Amino acid sequence: MTTAESASDSSQTGDFDLGALLAERGAERYELHSRYLNHQLPRMLHTIGFDRVYERAEGAHFWDADGNDHLDMLAGFGVMGLGRHHPVVRKALHDVLDASLADLTRFDCQPLPGLLAERLLAHSPHLDRVFFGNSGTEAVEGALKFARYATGRPRVLYCDHAFHGLTTGSLSVNGEAGFRDGFAPLLPDTAVPLGDLDALARELRRGDVAALIVEPIQGKGVHAAPPGYLRAAQELLRRHKALLIADEVQTGLGRTGDFYAYQHEEGVEPDLVCVAKALSGGYVPVGATIGRDWIFRKVFSSMDRVLVHSASFGANAQAMAAGLAVLSVMENERIVARVRATGELLRSRLTALVDTYELLADVRGRGLMIGIEFGRPRSLRLRSRWTMLQAARRGLFAQMVVVPLLQRHRILTQVSGDHMEVIKLIPPLIIDEADVERFVDAFTAVMDDAHDGGLIWEFGRTLVKQAVADR
Repeated sequence: MTTAESASDSSQTGDFDLGALLAERGAERYELHSRYLNHQLPRMLHTIGFDRVYERAEGAHFWDADGNDHLDMLAGFGVMGLGRHHPVVRKALHDVLDASLADLTRFDCQPLPGLLAERLLAHSPHLDRVFFGNSGTEAVEGALKFARYATGRPRVLYCDHAFHGLTTGSLSVNGEAGFRDGFAPLLPDTAVPLGDLDALARELRRGDVAALIVEPIQGKGVHAAPPGYLRAAQELLRRHKALLIADEVQTGLGRTGDFYAYQHEEGVEPDLVCVAKALSGGYVPVGATIGRDWIFRKVFSSMDRVLVHSASFGANAQAMAAGLAVLSVMENERIVARVRATGELLRSRLTALVDTYELLADVRGRGLMIGIEFGRPRSLRLRSRWTMLQAARRGLFAQMVVVPLLQRHRILTQVSGDHMEVIKLIPPLIIDEADVERFVDAFTAVMDDAHDGGLIWEFGRTLVKQAVADR
């Protein structure tokens, strides 16, 4: 490199040094968050003892400042489908940055979006077109808009306890009151119980329903649609000229042992499918609304309507490269089959514990989306403690289990939703048998402690005090 080239390179990079900045200010992370971001997050983390400092991560593991290995059974709420820093995805991002593409000109057609759409549609052959946004809630927003415009109807049905995102449109089809409270007025959408075909038919007879949006397995509580429900709901919707929207933001891309969770039930062909999370490779936010050709042609019906729905960063080169790399890894490493086998092992090992521990009520789910539910014990000694927790706040026992899993066993999990006695396991799809055994051994140790009246109940009293103070 010549002196002139060296000077030019230096002037382009400037004085910014990310490594030096992190070395200088990284220790302030919790203070900075308290001062400038959501101040309740660090407060919550301090309360439950989750205020750790993690330094690096790889695959299904990360390491704290002392070099201790932690097992990730949360995967960033499903974002880290291939774990952290998968080498294929990492290389794809280096390659796309080095290519210096003319990205986001807004007035050309780059190859990467078309290539990623082609690969996605190969896994959903009854669908024809893709719109790329930046997140799961954006994918849902797009589906809601497309369904309303394509059918000319205003109302979308959703299921009790559903979670579809937190922007205003997706919040309108959110089945949890805690998320909706204080944000009215929302869109005039209507909840129906998951699995209740009579309720669905009753709403459809009103003639103003554009679509039903449904998670094949609900993230909140890990409740699967009953066998046959999606197929029967699809037939009802078609009879009334309404659409089926499958929200696969968390369940899609192999999470449940099928590429999409709706594929578990034969003959189900949604009109619109929403994906995000794992498609990112854990690096670049991306969401996709996948649908039938006639829906897209109706929405984008003329050149005047070419930008009637768009996203400033949608289909950017980095996101498209990450998505292409993710799908390549899934195919080459046979991720779906791997999830099916590992998920069955994990679920069977946990199910075997239900008869052993009276506080353990149920283990459910598919693939690597598993719910562990706790319930009222039989014995008087445990029942009195359980009742104390329930009187203070429903969901405290599940949190009591989550905390020692991290503090004593260095395993990150979390409860499945507020006021629920359910832990949801959504680990990276690449966990192996050793990771399964590590989790089961740790969970067994925590259950032993809970049933023996050990330290877990001391922490429970702390949580009760905190719950009462927050009222």
